[in-house]
Amino acid sequence: MRNGLKIFEKIKKIQFGPIKVSNYINKDVLKNVIYLTIAILLFFFGVLVYGVVLHLREIPLSEALLKNGFTEITNPKIIVDRQNYTLGIYEDSVLIKNYRVSFGKSVQTPKNRAGDKATPVGVYKICKIYTEHKYYKFFQINYPNLEDGANALRKGWISQKDYNDIKFQYYYEGCTRFHKVLGGNIGIQGIGELNYIFKNLPFVFNWTDGSIAMSNENIDEIYSVIKEGTEVVIK
Repeated sequence: MRNGLKIFEKIKKIQFGPIKVSNYINKDVLKNVIYLTIAILLFFFGVLVYGVVLHLREIPLSEALLKNGFTEITNPKIIVDRQNYTLGIYEDSVLIKNYRVSFGKSVQTPKNRAGDKATPVGVYKICKIYTEHKYYKFFQINYPNLEDGANALRKGWISQKDYNDIKFQYYYEGCTRFHKVLGGNIGIQGIGELNYIFKNLPFVFNWTDGSIAMSNENIDEIYSVIKEGTEVVIK
């Protein structure tokens, strides 16, 4: 209260030429603005603290392995659930650990066009692992795959030549290239520089251009068990 009054008194003394700020500012209105600002800051601080508590409750992958009767993952598989915002690491068919993830901004529809900011749905493979990336680490998947290409060909979005190019890349190059109609460069990524803020949000915020985002710490965990060729099912 006293600090608010002191701030008000200082603002009242501000003058721009013949114009006095005190002539245009109501004391009660300014006090309400100051208190509202403080309340908003306290709210966001509380949200972050709650997120930190939730994050601390997560068990590491090594402990999750032991709880499921394993000492290592030899046949990793990833299943991404767009409805529950989770990425699950499996040893063959056994779920070892679920991670919280975020998706593309257009979360309601599967990706099928360049620039639609949606996450694809289907069965893919990790085709390239980047350990240094804008978003910390990036595991590229082979989108568009043959099913994506065939679907686009049936709808008349791409030509037969386009489909044949996708087919060649799929079988002989591993990663399919960015396509001007279907898009590309989709994968599993970290958060990057804003990791501490985004990982501690207690709610899901979808912010990517279609990739699957998780905290830097969590992507380090799955990096320790996945490899190029690991199957990624997105549903």
